[in-house]
Amino acid sequence: MSRPIIAILRGLTPPEAAAVGHALIDAGLDRIEVPLNSPDPLESIAIMARDFGDHAVIGAGTVLDVDQVNAVAEAGGKLIVSPNCDTDVIRRTAALGLESWPGIFTPTEAFAALKAGATGLKLFPGSMAGPSGLSALRAVLPKGTQVYAVGGAGPENFGTWIKASADGFGIGSALYKPGMAVDEIATRARQIVAAYDEAIA
Repeated sequence: MSRPIIAILRGLTPPEAAAVGHALIDAGLDRIEVPLNSPDPLESIAIMARDFGDHAVIGAGTVLDVDQVNAVAEAGGKLIVSPNCDTDVIRRTAALGLESWPGIFTPTEAFAALKAGATGLKLFPGSMAGPSGLSALRAVLPKGTQVYAVGGAGPENFGTWIKASADGFGIGSALYKPGMAVDEIATRARQIVAAYDEAIA
């Protein structure tokens, strides 16, 4: 069963990409982003796209310009996540048939992102908006708009965010930090999946 959770692997290195990807997918997390400010991120994306691309969505985070979108696509990535709402990035991502998840915080950014062709919206930083901010934003968003809460949303408050209409989440340091052993990553991934399953039960 797939969960609407994007694993954010900031700082991942290519030598650990296959093992970490395998651990996450085994635990039930099959949406994985490698932020482009990680070491050799395109190589890590290429490794995971090659090994897991037929049963997981692999891509990049912190994608800030069109050239980066093209580079991720060439590496085999299918997921483009940004901290901001750059309509050129969104349009290029959509044109290539990739998933576009731009960061938004205001209704203006949300509607600009959707107009440009975003797959869904990344409410970021979620800790600043809070569940009440998402509820207020939801009142004006088109029906069916997917909103993932990122930053300040995690296993300790999945339920609160889901009640506020969050469709999914991006999880970073609660799941992965550079240098962490694969066994610990696997344990954290299983705990996050269990917390999510309990929150939606």
